[in-house]
Amino acid sequence: MFAFTVARRYLFSNPAQTALLISGVTLGVMAFVFITALIGGLAIRLTDDVTANSAHISLEPETRIARVLPSPDAELESVAIISTFQRRQIRAWNSTVSLLRSIPSVSAISPQISGSAFLVKGESISPVAVTALDPAHIDAISSISTEIISGDASLGADGILIGSRLAENLGLSSGQPVLLRTDRGIDRLLIVRGVFQTGLQSLDERVAYLSIQTARPLFLLPEGITNIEIKLYDPDGAREIATFLHEATGLRATSWQEKNASLEGALVAQSQTGTLIQAFSLISVLIGIASALSLSANRRRGEIGIMRAFGVSSSFIAAVFVVQGLLIGMVGAGLGCVSGFTLCSWLETLTKPDGTMVLPIAPREGGYIAVFVLTTIGAVLASVIPAGTAARLDPLEAIQQ
Repeated sequence: MFAFTVARRYLFSNPAQTALLISGVTLGVMAFVFITALIGGLAIRLTDDVTANSAHISLEPETRIARVLPSPDAELESVAIISTFQRRQIRAWNSTVSLLRSIPSVSAISPQISGSAFLVKGESISPVAVTALDPAHIDAISSISTEIISGDASLGADGILIGSRLAENLGLSSGQPVLLRTDRGIDRLLIVRGVFQTGLQSLDERVAYLSIQTARPLFLLPEGITNIEIKLYDPDGAREIATFLHEATGLRATSWQEKNASLEGALVAQSQTGTLIQAFSLISVLIGIASALSLSANRRRGEIGIMRAFGVSSSFIAAVFVVQGLLIGMVGAGLGCVSGFTLCSWLETLTKPDGTMVLPIAPREGGYIAVFVLTTIGAVLASVIPAGTAARLDPLEAIQQ
């Protein structure tokens, strides 16, 4: 294509200007990649922080509504009575677990019994939220065993794990006995097998772990369970999987996004802000391309006039400038993507003394294909205006100037 050859000669005829123009595009694309990778990395970190020690989906029984009783007074509305005497439970939980195991996106399953209780040590009493689970899969949802600072995570038939703040409040340590009194009015003497410390006050001060077999008689649940906690390989798909599980099992399925609606709103706002910054960076790049090509067209008015006088069509002149925009966009975008990835990969290696990253950046989230395509298309569109201007030049006026 002869237009390509002419466009390439035009670009190489002023290498300093071409290099400066391509550098501007490269920096704009680098800024786009950096912002995209930073926002993506921040979203990943926030999601990991929220879901690291919690389930992505929780399955629980639907709230049961008792039969509506007619009011003796016809003028009064009937009242729905919710029975709370019998604990809500999932009876056919084994079939639900089998269904969950058949879903490829599910990474971990933890049937649990959750309830309220008091720990009694002498005259000290402290309320606790009891979580009873399978000791063989104690780390399925949160890494409990790695947080143990005293004792170990072997629950056994009479063991209990408590948080460091709770242990401090009651004056307990691993190996000591403590009385557990459940909300069903049942007492049992248990042994503190381990003390964990997560750094979250709500967990370290108010949560205790039991074996699910130990908890059954304490909460009067000989067969059923109260909830099933689920982890996914991709937390972003929790809402869709939760909808499917609700329809398939009839249980109430709550995704982590639903539990943390404020966080999701913050992530959406953050993404929208990032999109605006990205748009402005691309617009500045395109304005630079359009300005440079307009100057080039003005500077080459004489050459364009001569070509038109020799019968070169206006469409060919326009094509020359469009090809210049295409080349500038492709080369600048390619260099920007490579440079942006290199920068983000280097920033990812920078860590603080505690081992955490200086910036929560994710190089793989840089949006390289999108920015390359957008920049290339934008560069072509930005060249349309100077291309049209050059194509409309009157040959006689152009030669005379």
